[in-house]
Amino acid sequence: MHWNELATALFGPDHGLQAEGALITGTAIFDGQPMAVIGTIDHAPIGVELALRQARAVLDLMAQHPGRPLLLLVDTQGQQLRRHDELLGINRAMAHLAACVDQARRRGHRVIALVYDQALSGGFLATGLMADACYALPAAEIRVMRLPAMARVTKIAEERLQALSQSNPVFAPGVANYVAMGGIQGLWDGDLAAALRQALQTAPREDQRAALGAERAGRRCAAPVIQQVLDAA
Repeated sequence: MHWNELATALFGPDHGLQAEGALITGTAIFDGQPMAVIGTIDHAPIGVELALRQARAVLDLMAQHPGRPLLLLVDTQGQQLRRHDELLGINRAMAHLAACVDQARRRGHRVIALVYDQALSGGFLATGLMADACYALPAAEIRVMRLPAMARVTKIAEERLQALSQSNPVFAPGVANYVAMGGIQGLWDGDLAAALRQALQTAPREDQRAALGAERAGRRCAAPVIQQVLDAA
């Protein structure tokens, strides 16, 4: 779905959002109240510049409009794979972006993320997965690492990973698998404005992804291990 079509479905034709390069920013009126929107378009790779522009927008929101809800629109192919960005410290820029989103949540901003097209790798981790809750459209494409790359990192044969991905969501890309693992709170289909309204009312403020993964049988070990660590502390 094109970002402007999505914005119109959520906020109406006079949504007030603008795209400058790969970045969407603006303030939309939702149910009579202002809502900040920050997002990316066109499968944007998140490099140092784009990460810092998003972080600046979050910092400005906290400084100028305390408590205003924030909607993160996610469409990214992941971190920018350029030596230039590596030399500039892309890891620190993306960590700064993630920290800004986390700080907004801690300061009382309701932060909802929506994957409306593509969400890959670090670009997704530093934005969508830092929200109070992350949702997705049914046609979205979500993955953190392709199986060939996973095979190189884990030293497990790609054929073995392919077999595991048939029965274990942890090894498989796709929006349904991320719902099963608890990374995606739920899917938005049909009336998107109604889905956003419900998310603002019901999205958890505490991280429940491990518990959801256990409940949905997509990530069975995380919650018990977390509880064992807490019990031993």
